Amino acid sequence: MVVGALDVGSALEWAQWFVLGFFAVLFLQSGLDKVFDWKGNFQYHKEHFASSPLAPLVPVLLPILTVMEVGTGALSAVAAVQFLLGDARDTALAALAAAGITLLSLFAGQRMARDYAGAAGLVPYFLVALFGLLLHADVR
Repeated sequence: MVVGALDVGSALEWAQWFVLGFFAVLFLQSGLDKVFDWKGNFQYHKEHFASSPLAPLVPVLLPILTVMEVGTGALSAVAAVQFLLGDARDTALAALAAAGITLLSLFAGQRMARDYAGAAGLVPYFLVALFGLLLHADVR
């Protein structure tokens, strides 16, 4: 049975689609939460980074992070839909690269805030991004 280009019997194709869907949900939820609760998120980030070198940059970095998260989530969602409809290798690779860049940005911020547990919590997400890149790699 085939749904678009997705062969229901192919575990590889399901894994490829799941990784894209995972990042669509992750980053759209996180980014849109910042959009719809800007005041609460701003206050949280201001307090979280209060004793870090990033403290004075929170007003500049939070909008950048929000755009990165919403953009990564939207690109992942588009790639997931394209994957169902046909070949979306370029969009998928772009979405997964964006996920890696966004996660590295979050990781750097957590490390600078000396929130080592928060930084460690991002590692599994980063591994999923690396795994997704390998799943979508052209191995000809």
